[in-house]
Amino acid sequence: MMPGTRTLTIIAQDPSIKDANGKILKTPVRIPYENLQPGPRGYRVHVVDYDSSQRVLYRPPVVEDGFDPYARASDATLLREPAFHAQNAYAIVMRLLARFEAALGRRVPWGFGGHQIHVVPHAFAGANAYYSDDAHGLFFGYFTGQEGEPVYTCLSHDVVAHEATHALLDGLRNTYTVPSHPDQAGFHEGFSDIVALLSVFGLPDVVRALLPRAGKTGDRVRSSDLSAQSLKMTALLGLAEQFGQEVSRYRADCLRRAVARPPRPGALEDPNVQESHVRGEILSAAVLNSFVEVWTTRLKSWLPRTEQTVTVERVVEDGADAAEQLLTMCIRALDYCPVVDITFGDFLSALLTADMELLPDDGKYGYRRILREQFAQWRILPASGGPDDVKAGAVSEPGVWQPPLTREPLNYDCVHRQSLEQNLDEVFRFLWENRRLLGVYEDAYTWVISVRPCVRVGPDGFVLRETVSEYRQTLELDAGQLTRVHEGMTKPEGMPDETPVRLHGGGVLVFDEFGRLKYHVRSRIDNPIRQHARLEYLWKNGIRDRLGRYGFSDGSPKGQRFAIMHDRRDGREEKAGEWNG
Repeated sequence: MMPGTRTLTIIAQDPSIKDANGKILKTPVRIPYENLQPGPRGYRVHVVDYDSSQRVLYRPPVVEDGFDPYARASDATLLREPAFHAQNAYAIVMRLLARFEAALGRRVPWGFGGHQIHVVPHAFAGANAYYSDDAHGLFFGYFTGQEGEPVYTCLSHDVVAHEATHALLDGLRNTYTVPSHPDQAGFHEGFSDIVALLSVFGLPDVVRALLPRAGKTGDRVRSSDLSAQSLKMTALLGLAEQFGQEVSRYRADCLRRAVARPPRPGALEDPNVQESHVRGEILSAAVLNSFVEVWTTRLKSWLPRTEQTVTVERVVEDGADAAEQLLTMCIRALDYCPVVDITFGDFLSALLTADMELLPDDGKYGYRRILREQFAQWRILPASGGPDDVKAGAVSEPGVWQPPLTREPLNYDCVHRQSLEQNLDEVFRFLWENRRLLGVYEDAYTWVISVRPCVRVGPDGFVLRETVSEYRQTLELDAGQLTRVHEGMTKPEGMPDETPVRLHGGGVLVFDEFGRLKYHVRSRIDNPIRQHARLEYLWKNGIRDRLGRYGFSDGSPKGQRFAIMHDRRDGREEKAGEWNG
């Protein structure tokens, strides 16, 4: 009988992070078992170790069943051997893929339409790493550090997980690379940081090693080191530590520690907070501070007032449980996010709704209450109840999406429930038959892009069965024709009437196990406020395609959009040796 999992060794966070003995912190991880070919090459991940700068193709390593050759390897071996670099990258990507699929309750596709993503551990000489949809791959660079030693981005858990999240998010919402307002690009970066950092807490060895210790045996933690401020300063909540140290000669803020940023209401309106990485740090700051708040809340429920130290295992367990639940919430929230033009407020409503579906009472530690409070400190409010949300009267909890309430009952007579769970045309028929009741703009090109049955399990063991479907709408016209879509829709000041523009819209339809519509998360194509804000941003920043059209693309080659976006940080070309994630 084939085993369900296999165990492989990875560098737990970053080669610069050491254990109590001064050794690189590594850990075994369990990933789904598969019959691997040399590479490693499996059914979803194919490591191809070709160095384009040196024109070297490394020999693909063979991963034998039931044997991990690097379980007892020295630090020199881990740093030196390309075969381990290949194993490290493969295991981290597969572990993250399995984490997404467990949270969503279904298989997760890659954004490029193929089954296998290429992972290239030594892709080029340079301090960068990126995901390319056209090339179907994750590409990791390497560079020479300040001490003359090579630094490999493929050996950082944070960097690999961050780039893999870009690829997974592109598979779930490939429309999030369409030119839009700053929140959408910032969401890609911020969400990838959140996943990379929270996934570290699923590695107890890492948490245990990085918490400050007390006592001769090292199995205790000082209670004074467990405040929110102290936990924020550990290496657990910083991204890409080694690169922050190695490239500090180029930029002092390469090490991102969003969790330590003090909340600043109105920051999203600041013109200096438009770049995707900077904006994404606001999103990750809100989520990661929520995590720290939940962690400390859990600790306070049992920390003794009279003892100065407590057992490290209980602290690690509480941190891991808090991170696991919050990471699950973040991944599941993607199914409740708009198809296009996502804002941070949209993501907050999706977070609250996804969790409420499985845990109606918010649980013992109040994750949703804490999330609302932390986002509010940045003046990020839930999008529910806004112009794109349906109006269904009172709801059970503030901030969640409202269930659809139409002036007359929706028509289900034309729909076969079983087919609705798997057929794009069946979903489109339901959408078209109910287009007026659902507020779907009829004159735009409309198509259903996905049907995804899901089985989710909550913390209390409750099983939730849903079908999530997405549809998109596009409309191409000249700027002078915008009032034909909606009388209140106006073009940006100074834009000529004959300028070609493309409007985007769509929605997410969430059906229950009986085929009845539970949620309709819309981005209306005829929303004048949203469309004007989007076109205004594109116009002011000159974001157009090569034919001068606004809203079509950003003018960059599709497969290089993430690499180019990284290079545009702060509106300038990056210096050599800077990692931008």
